[in-house]
Amino acid sequence: MSPAGNTARGRAKAGASGEQIHNRIAVLRAERGVSRRELAETLGVHYQTVGYLERGEYSPSLHLALRIAQYFEVPVEVVFSTAPFPRIGHQG
Repeated sequence: MSPAGNTARGRAKAGASGEQIHNRIAVLRAERGVSRRELAETLGVHYQTVGYLERGEYSPSLHLALRIAQYFEVPVEVVFSTAPFPRIGHQG
């Protein structure tokens, strides 16, 4: 039996504890012209992991979250948040 909150593959399923982590990975990748495969290779993860992260299907470990922020040269809170990010161009 797999540990609670994890899928059979060992990924920490987002929302397993009722808390979703929101992210801007796709936006940052698009701004910099980086593919999922390029980011994944740099981080040492499978390219599908990047897709799972972007769709909110997987919550990263603290170590992976910090490495993603470091890759994009931004503070971790620019990439990840416990609250949804406002839509770009959205008036308050």
